[in-house]
Amino acid sequence: MTDLATFAAGLPKAELHLHIEGSLEPELMFALAARNGIAIPFANVDEVRAAYEFSNLQDFLDIYYRGADVLRTQADFRDLALAYFDRAAADTVRHAEIFFDPQTHTARGVPMAAVIEGLLEGMAEAETRHGLTSRLILCFLRHLDEADAFSTLEAAMPWLDRIAGVGLDSSEMGHPPEKFARVFARAVDLGLARVAHAGEEGPPDYVVQALDVLKIDRLDHGNRAMEDPSLVTRLARSGMALTVCPLSNLKLCVVPHIDAHPIRAMLAAGLRATVNSDDPAYFGGYINDNFRAIAPQLSRADLVTLARNSFLGSFLDDAAVTAALAEIDAYAAAHP
Repeated sequence: MTDLATFAAGLPKAELHLHIEGSLEPELMFALAARNGIAIPFANVDEVRAAYEFSNLQDFLDIYYRGADVLRTQADFRDLALAYFDRAAADTVRHAEIFFDPQTHTARGVPMAAVIEGLLEGMAEAETRHGLTSRLILCFLRHLDEADAFSTLEAAMPWLDRIAGVGLDSSEMGHPPEKFARVFARAVDLGLARVAHAGEEGPPDYVVQALDVLKIDRLDHGNRAMEDPSLVTRLARSGMALTVCPLSNLKLCVVPHIDAHPIRAMLAAGLRATVNSDDPAYFGGYINDNFRAIAPQLSRADLVTLARNSFLGSFLDDAAVTAALAEIDAYAAAHP
């Protein structure tokens, strides 16, 4: 009989909450710094890893933006994407919908074209190399103003047919979803899907705003929605997918220990929860590491549900979702 962690590792799955800049491993950070002649404030890889100790989201973001400074050219973004996809394919990820933060780069003078074309190049190569499909989600940094978000959306217009949706990330507290109501309304007009980080550190009301004001199609994190029973019922009834990130929640002290993670309660409440790695280079694990961390709390049926949810919550077309669900069922049948 296959143990649950091993069973989960082999499940076909989609990843729906992955910040591509957050997959920048220290080794690649040093390689890109050397390639681009950039000084970084660490002597070696071990010093970088030692710095990956956070007490909250802002502590993490401070080092996250510092690390992103080594990303300068189209080749850098291609290499970053391919490094992630190689790891994802090894974890039996069949499809990934990746966030990218253009404002992090354009503010440093990096052209939008270098960011998007580099990522698209890596995505295309990953599909050829691994058969792994992917979509891009352009995220707005919520600590910046809505005017900056509008400018970013406008700058991305030449690639709109290759961007699946828009998202909202960065510092949550003090930056409610309603701050970006108009730019998300514009995204609706453009036919883009909408996702938003809400209820990670922010209160349940931020989740309500994301639903009612931003008209989101998928909820990123959503942990604190569990504090409001009526909101939980609403999310369950609507079939809203939640992109849950267990090791991220642990690393950022959203939960005190992994056994306190609400993933089991989410499933018990009928929520369409999924498992994701968020910023794996910083939070100590890619998607299978996250599955391994929570497997002791879950049943085999729960793990299958999480894998199925990842495709049901994706922006793939119906035929691709149906094929993925059939693959999951076949895998489960072959591993009793």
